[in-house]
Amino acid sequence: MRMLCSRPLISGFRSSLKKGKMYRDIVGSAYYVAPEVLRRNYGKEIDVWSAGVILYILLSGVPPFWAETEKGIFDAILQGEIDFESQPWPSISESAKDLVRKMLAQDPKKRISSAQVLQHPWLREGEASDKPIDSAVLSRMKQFRAMNKLKKMALKVIASNLNEEEIKGLKQMFMNMDTDNSGTITYEELKAGLAKLGSKLSEAEVKQLMDAADVDGNGSIDYVEFITATMHRHKLERDEHLFKAFQYFDKDNSGFITRDELETALIEHEMGDADTIKDIISEVDTDNDGRINYEEFCAMMRGGMQQPIRLK
Repeated sequence: MRMLCSRPLISGFRSSLKKGKMYRDIVGSAYYVAPEVLRRNYGKEIDVWSAGVILYILLSGVPPFWAETEKGIFDAILQGEIDFESQPWPSISESAKDLVRKMLAQDPKKRISSAQVLQHPWLREGEASDKPIDSAVLSRMKQFRAMNKLKKMALKVIASNLNEEEIKGLKQMFMNMDTDNSGTITYEELKAGLAKLGSKLSEAEVKQLMDAADVDGNGSIDYVEFITATMHRHKLERDEHLFKAFQYFDKDNSGFITRDELETALIEHEMGDADTIKDIISEVDTDNDGRINYEEFCAMMRGGMQQPIRLK
């Protein structure tokens, strides 16, 4: 983006450690920890690794190494397998992937230096796209449009509880679209922002995405609504996220979401009426007892995650 401030990002890392000095303490957030840090023998090369993780997130919307626990993340980092097969990587240039690979080399001696990063063709020769995140985000917005209202509300609860590291790329994307810095995205801003992402949607299709993402129906998309509609669905694989969302609706801690509790939530979010409640119960309540238990809730939240949506 010329990578969304990639130059200051890399340059800023340069000054954090002293050249040639070796360190042995484990420091930093789990997502960004270099493998040699976990082995307790590291130097200045960890700066490039951390920047490589950020670059991966900015391009794909997800960390290169993640799991439900910190130990799981560390194990994935040490294993070192980087996914370039899932969306949106097939549509990202080989030059960009080459840079990411070189920044995330397991062996610090073989890792590209910060100076070499700045000289890489993807940054030097204008190959870097101005798109902060590729078409996967648009695909997620289309998936969000098709969800029932309970699932949309639950995703909003999950989005509200994500930390900054998990949504760093999406936050930058929101700020890019919010051109007047109002804290919300209007229809015109969404249309312009999607066009910059390479979308060729018609005005009617953009309007449909706008209506879907605008959960509270006030005519604009606020920050939490945007994160809700665009966050990576692997968040739904984490039990703690799903349980927290379920608890939000299960006000009396009975282990069930009742019609009354569903109605309260819909009124709070200004999202539906009696027919909406009937439709949700009919869709989600598979044992037909008139309420939604945790297993049914999880099945709804995780359902439909595997089907890709063809982009226009």
